[in-house]
Amino acid sequence: MKFSAVSPQRLFALCLLALLALAGTACGASARPVIPTRRPTATITLTPTASRTPGFATTPTLTPTPQGGVAGPTPTSIFGPTQASVAALPTATRVVNPNAPRIEFFTADQLTVAPGSDVTLFWSVRNTSGAVIYRLETDGQRNQLWNVAPDGNLTVTTRRRDRGAITFVLSVGEGAQNVEQTLSIPLSCPDAWFFQPAPDSCPTGPAETTSIIEEPFERGRMLYIQSRNRVYTLFNDGKQPAWVSVENRYDPAIHPELQENFVPPPGFVQPLRILGFVWRGSDQVRNRLGMGLVAETPYEGFVQTVTAADNSENLYVSSSDGSVLQLVPGGAAWQIITAP
Repeated sequence: MKFSAVSPQRLFALCLLALLALAGTACGASARPVIPTRRPTATITLTPTASRTPGFATTPTLTPTPQGGVAGPTPTSIFGPTQASVAALPTATRVVNPNAPRIEFFTADQLTVAPGSDVTLFWSVRNTSGAVIYRLETDGQRNQLWNVAPDGNLTVTTRRRDRGAITFVLSVGEGAQNVEQTLSIPLSCPDAWFFQPAPDSCPTGPAETTSIIEEPFERGRMLYIQSRNRVYTLFNDGKQPAWVSVENRYDPAIHPELQENFVPPPGFVQPLRILGFVWRGSDQVRNRLGMGLVAETPYEGFVQTVTAADNSENLYVSSSDGSVLQLVPGGAAWQIITAP
C-alpha cells in the first residue's frame, strides 16, 4: 500500500473535523434542535379591587371654588337660571344753571350776642336784583323781614327777652330757583340765678325781690307772692293738678281775717287773711290741703322764671326755710330744690 505525503495544515484540519464529529455523536441522544422564534410580548395581568358602595364611606367629589368664593356645591335657584350681571342705568346729571340766583356768604360781626344788644349781618348774592332777610322766632315763624340789596349789611337790635339764639334767613330767587341760607347766632345769658345749683337754662330776667307769705298744711302748702298778687296752692296728695294759682281778691276793708265760728282741732290752725280767704272760699283747696299746721310766715324772698318756646313758664320761688320751690308749667308738678 502506498501512502502519499500529507501536509501539516491539512492534517490539523482533519483532526478538527474528527473531533467535531465525535462530539455531535455523543450528544445526539439527549439534545433537541432549538428553532429560534420572536421574543414573546409580556401580558399585564390586572388585579381587581373592591368597589365602594354608594352611601357607605363614599368620598365626595369637590367642586372647584372660584378664587374668593366659598367652597361647597352651588345652589340651584328654584326660579331657574339667574342673570349673572345687571346692566346699570345711567345716572342723570343735574345741569347747574349758571344764571340761577346764588348766595356767596351770609354772616354776622359777632359769634355771640347779649340779649338787647345790636348785631350786624353781612351778605352777598349773585344773579338777582335783591334779597329778603327774615327773622325767625323760636317756633319757626318768620315774624320780621327786610328787603335788601344783593350786597350789603344790616344792623338788628335783639330783644331783651330773647334767649338761646337769634336766627335769620337770607332768601333769594323765586319758585324752583329759590335759595335760602340760615344764620343762627348764640345769645349769652345776661342774668344770674338767685340760687344754686342753678338750672341749665338761662332765666327770662334777673331775680325779683318780693314779699312772700307761706304756710304749711297737712297735705301741702300755700304761698302768696306780692309782686304777682297771686296765691299759689301746692298739693302733696299725688293728685292732679299738682298746684293751682288764683288772683288775690282779699280786701281787708270788707273781708274778715278769719271765720269766727270755726274752731280748728287741737294742734291745727285756721289760715288767716289772704291765704285764709282762698282756703275758705275753695272746696278743692280746703279738702285737698287739710288744716293749717302752723301760722303763716311773712318774709322777703326771690322769684325768677324761665320761659319756654311755647311761652309756658317755670317759676322758681324762695321758701321760708331757705329752699327753692320750682313750679312746672300747667300745674303738672312741683319740687323742692335744696342748696348743696
